[in-house]
Amino acid sequence: MAGFRDLRFRAVTALQRHVVNPLARRSPGQILLETTGRTSGLPRRTPVGGRRTGQEFWLVSEFGEKSQYIRNILADPRVRVRIAGRWHDGIAHPLPQDDARARLRTLPRYNSAVVRTVGTELLTVRVDLAD
Repeated sequence: MAGFRDLRFRAVTALQRHVVNPLARRSPGQILLETTGRTSGLPRRTPVGGRRTGQEFWLVSEFGEKSQYIRNILADPRVRVRIAGRWHDGIAHPLPQDDARARLRTLPRYNSAVVRTVGTELLTVRVDLAD
């Protein structure tokens, strides 16, 4: 089973990295999460699905700490989130104790369905927005 999960992780991340993410980053309506590369120090923008609730933005990572953007958050939790074309500064908090499957039910349906389908290590992230 672990071999299948690893294969699925590699296949999905390759598709995201080389096809889905470059196209999604160009879409003005796409929510983007900007982290700081833990090695390069450069901004890294990742299309995500999630929902703003007051001064918080919630998302669920499908591969948990294996996701590059989660690894970047663990190194530096200061992030920016582009919502409806506007950038917001924030501090990201991975929440392994949160029920990620229950959280997905509160987030946009399409993205949540994809995360549930391809995800192997779901991890909730809350971003406390500064503005």
